[in-house]
Amino acid sequence: MAQEYDVVILGGGTGGYVAAIRSAQLGLKTALVEKGALGGTCLHKGCIPSKALLKSAEVYQLAKNEATHFGVETSGTSLNFARVQARKDEIVNQLHNGVKSLMKKGKIDVYEGTGRMLGPSIFSPMPGTISVEMNSGEENEMLILKNLIIATGSRPRTLPGLELDEQQIMSSDGALAMETLPKSILIVGGGVIGIEWASMLHDFGVDVTVIEYADRIIPTEDEDISKEMKKILSKKGISFAVGAKVLPDTLKKTADSITISADMNGETKEFTAERMLVSVGRQANVEGIGLENTEIQLEKGFVQTKSTFQTKESHIYAIGDVIGGLQLAHVASHEGISAVEHIAGQPVEPLDYTKIAKCIYSSPEASSVGLTEKQAKDQGYDVKVGKFPFAAIGKALVNGNADGFVKIIADRKTDDILGIHMIGSHVTDLISEAGLAMVLDATPWEIASTVHPHPSLSEVMGEAALAVDGKAIHM
Repeated sequence: MAQEYDVVILGGGTGGYVAAIRSAQLGLKTALVEKGALGGTCLHKGCIPSKALLKSAEVYQLAKNEATHFGVETSGTSLNFARVQARKDEIVNQLHNGVKSLMKKGKIDVYEGTGRMLGPSIFSPMPGTISVEMNSGEENEMLILKNLIIATGSRPRTLPGLELDEQQIMSSDGALAMETLPKSILIVGGGVIGIEWASMLHDFGVDVTVIEYADRIIPTEDEDISKEMKKILSKKGISFAVGAKVLPDTLKKTADSITISADMNGETKEFTAERMLVSVGRQANVEGIGLENTEIQLEKGFVQTKSTFQTKESHIYAIGDVIGGLQLAHVASHEGISAVEHIAGQPVEPLDYTKIAKCIYSSPEASSVGLTEKQAKDQGYDVKVGKFPFAAIGKALVNGNADGFVKIIADRKTDDILGIHMIGSHVTDLISEAGLAMVLDATPWEIASTVHPHPSLSEVMGEAALAVDGKAIHM
């Protein structure tokens, strides 16, 4: 049976379902095609479940090792990992039901099945008609459309020779499904996901070693943040091997251990643990969706788009992880909204990715927006920098966690803020003020002129802004 729509969205992850909601709000007849569960990777295999586990790990550490610092005795504290996983699933299920309710509220037709683009046919002279192979086994549905948005997302990559079995050698997908915790684990990749898992598993009591190819962990972040993260996590007991190239042909597996070697500046070092987590990035889901029936182009495995998110086929858009760039849920959502508004003929400003905040939910947390100090200097800016530590913030001491700092980078010539970088407790919440400052082209003086409540963690923003010009009060 053929159905006609103004907009069809292929993929029901965060970017896809948000695009569908905005499309329905604009009065466009909308359909969403999803072969799995609505919410996609972020809700079921990424953002939400991993943060639920991170919160449990934080509470366990607080109860086991830190509560006495607050005068609270918690002898006999133990970890019920089955309950940890059950809580994670409860949160995911609640949010999943919420997304389904939003689809009904918006009168969005949801097709549960695998969608594939067709070429020009009796259904349409343009490529893009979607044939849906229904999960139910019923006859394929044909969705004839005016506009299509590809939002098929991404999946974990691995390295040649490190084939994932999701038991001993896992991606983050397999790690989320663990029924029991290992005594030890090797994490290959010290980027955002690798560091979040390293922090979480260590706080659960696992012996963690991180192997990173670059010369520092979280190499896309400001160097000062990278150094501070490694210092704090190393002090906790996490081991790091940086500048280490894993040699997959050295992999040895037994029933209860994995051994692998890495080249470190010409020397070979061996690492052994019960399990391995491979966290070396993600690849776009572009296979099997019918790209060959269109003029859509790929570059390095990602769909190529204009600033309007149109592909080479002007009526076919693409958003989210499938186009590369910042592979973040909040980015995909805003890309989806922009694409739909462009379809509806509304004026749309191109997204400025340098003004989008990035977060790492480890313990300590890290967050950033804008340029790193090195990027700013490489782009020719004469920079001035202000840093202020949480150790001088009363609320941080009250909270019992005063590690970390805020760093603000500004242009000495114009006084414009170029980047803001944070590491410490709750900085993934504090970063929104920094993001707004970037959007409004604020100066450090304007942040410093904002009266921040006392005592609060947000005071660190005002002090760091003052520090840019050497005027910090409490340091």
